[in-house]
Amino acid sequence: MNIEFLKNLIDYGVIALLLFMSFISFWFFIERIIFYKNLDVSSFKNKKTLDIALTKHLTIIGTIASNSPYIGLLGTVLAIMLTFMTMGNGDIEAAKIMSSLALALKATAVGLVVAIASQIFYNILGRYAEVLKSKYETEEV
Repeated sequence: MNIEFLKNLIDYGVIALLLFMSFISFWFFIERIIFYKNLDVSSFKNKKTLDIALTKHLTIIGTIASNSPYIGLLGTVLAIMLTFMTMGNGDIEAAKIMSSLALALKATAVGLVVAIASQIFYNILGRYAEVLKSKYETEEV
């Protein structure tokens, strides 16, 4: 199999996975915001059921935030390994090597962008959930 094809498959496959993860994170963020805006906390019988409803999908967003840098780094490591394999085969064009390394580092950059955005989403939703729980507690009294 062609090393250039493998390198592109790894790099673009990782970036496609990260873009899919960012879509999932953004989708759940929007879904939760709409849910929180339309939520009537007084309709819940106890705090535990409210807590379950408020934290639904937050774990997915948090998982994306914590794991996307690792997925980006994995793409970078695999692409750099393939670049070294190319160099080992005697193909030592400096421009080709530099472009391969730049492409490899792009996976890490995309992973960090997805992580930062997802962490922001998670923090906003976590705070929103805390405010709604406090609102529920003050209405109970």
